Amino acid sequence: MEGITHPIPRTVEEVFQDFKGRRAGLIKALTIDVDKFYQQCDPEKENLCLYGLPNETWEVNLPVEEVPPELPEPALGINFARDGMQEKDWLSLVAVHSDSWLLAVAFYFGARFGFGKNERKRLFQMINDLPTIFEVVTGNVKQPKDQSATHNSSKSKSSGKMSRQSEPQAKGVKTSPPPNKEEDESGEEEEDDEQGATCGACGDNYGTDEFWICCDVCERWFHGKCVKITPAKAEHIKQYKCPSCSNKRARV
Repeated sequence: MEGITHPIPRTVEEVFQDFKGRRAGLIKALTIDVDKFYQQCDPEKENLCLYGLPNETWEVNLPVEEVPPELPEPALGINFARDGMQEKDWLSLVAVHSDSWLLAVAFYFGARFGFGKNERKRLFQMINDLPTIFEVVTGNVKQPKDQSATHNSSKSKSSGKMSRQSEPQAKGVKTSPPPNKEEDESGEEEEDDEQGATCGACGDNYGTDEFWICCDVCERWFHGKCVKITPAKAEHIKQYKCPSCSNKRARV
């Protein structure tokens, strides 16, 4: 499966970092690299699996031959269902199986190195704070109740850039997602309310020191670095389309 030998995680923090790396690779395969992933899942080939690697990369490959395997294996034969389903449904199915595999790998390490009840609970809480791959791929990231009125209402349709205020602003690039709707009514801006924004590519939460941009088609927010858009480049974009929406238009 993995051509490169990776360090074996032994602590809760190390297992979580391994989880995050594999998760980032899987999300990349199902979003930014979706065309490449789609092509590699040829139904004419043998049973194929999608692997996320700890270094935030991914690969489509045959399952390992040794039994039992060194690590739990991902869903087998994802390529066979590719042409028999709508692409969106197929990607969602792969995402669900990928979520299950990530949990299996993480808690395999926990069992192997004797994590106790408190360690397993802490590991799960760390994992549970991240959106699932399924939520990222489908755009259905669930927000806490007090953040349910976050970013969509205050996006500037004309520029697709991030805005710190609820009122439409000039086209200058902003480096913060829009505030909670309740902030518009109270006039107060609280950093805690901004934490509900998540990147549509990597799924990570908003950071105050990062540039973000919003897709004018699907209205999802993205880190500029995840979609290769810099603040300077964003200044010249009248209507921004994320990689997934651009690919859908191209295949129509």
